[in-house]
Amino acid sequence: MIELKHISKWITIGGIRTFILKDIDLSISQGEFISIMGPSGSGKSTLLNVLGMLDEPSEGQYHFLGNPVHQLKEKQRSQIYKQHIGFVFQAYHLIDELTVYENIETPLIYQNLKSSARQSIVSDALDRFQIVGKKDLFPSQLSGGQQQLVGIARALVARPKLLLADEPTGNLNSKQGEEIMTLFQELNRQEGVTIVQVTHSEKNAEYGTRIIDLLDGRIEIKS
Repeated sequence: MIELKHISKWITIGGIRTFILKDIDLSISQGEFISIMGPSGSGKSTLLNVLGMLDEPSEGQYHFLGNPVHQLKEKQRSQIYKQHIGFVFQAYHLIDELTVYENIETPLIYQNLKSSARQSIVSDALDRFQIVGKKDLFPSQLSGGQQQLVGIARALVARPKLLLADEPTGNLNSKQGEEIMTLFQELNRQEGVTIVQVTHSEKNAEYGTRIIDLLDGRIEIKS
């Protein structure tokens, strides 16, 4: 499903390259649940952004579902992202001007679904995450944990083939966190959704089928 070859990402300051990712080779099969771990500054979020086509590597090749992402134009990459990828951001990235309902509905608008179909899917998502009572509120009216739940509902609503999650339980209490990780595990095992999560939590990492350790922008497969 995913093939990274010799992926590097750097920034240049004063003529000197500082590597964020360095010479990463990684294969991810459809149906895997990958946990990426490593200290702060190790490149975890950058790697996730490269996988999610939100950031371009400085060099290397990225194939996603057979598509050479590194050769595609931005519009083509955006189309693949909208069709196949859901992203749970650490900083929520909800649209402030839209209600909870409208935020969750946004990915479905790109799917060319009728209004009635969108309404049914969003209603199911609101119910699943127990946020029906929040549907007409704006992000600024929600707690951090509630915003995270909305972000997760939005990421899952279009039934993506690949779910990327950056510290998905970072703003949730322990009970909510366990529920979300159990949900991810069910999506992975029962529906075959491929999941890549970045986490500091060893407990959360163990929900995955494989743990990848990142250190100084380099990757080491631990298990």
